[in-house]
Amino acid sequence: MKMIKAILRPEAVDSIADSLADAGFISMTKVNAFGRGKQKGIQRGSVHYDELPKTILMTVVEDEEVEHVLKIIQYKAYTGSFGDGKVFVSPVDRVFTVRTSAEEL
Repeated sequence: MKMIKAILRPEAVDSIADSLADAGFISMTKVNAFGRGKQKGIQRGSVHYDELPKTILMTVVEDEEVEHVLKIIQYKAYTGSFGDGKVFVSPVDRVFTVRTSAEEL
């Protein structure tokens, strides 16, 4: 299994979440955050915005589903501008349910 963690523009996340749900990927977590990338924020006139609002979207999927999820995220998040987002894919070694202590995988 893999965890996919995408840091995205907030305005893109609902569309991405809907598309993932339509494709059968129901479980996900959304977290509101603030941050910046390599550009160290943005400049709008005389105002410099050091940290920008972002949303972190996380989901765990089977290995064979990773590419499908990544394609959905990239298609829905892409604007061609700086700040479209960053996606991280990590292995998941262990999963268990807190309520029941039942291990999954």
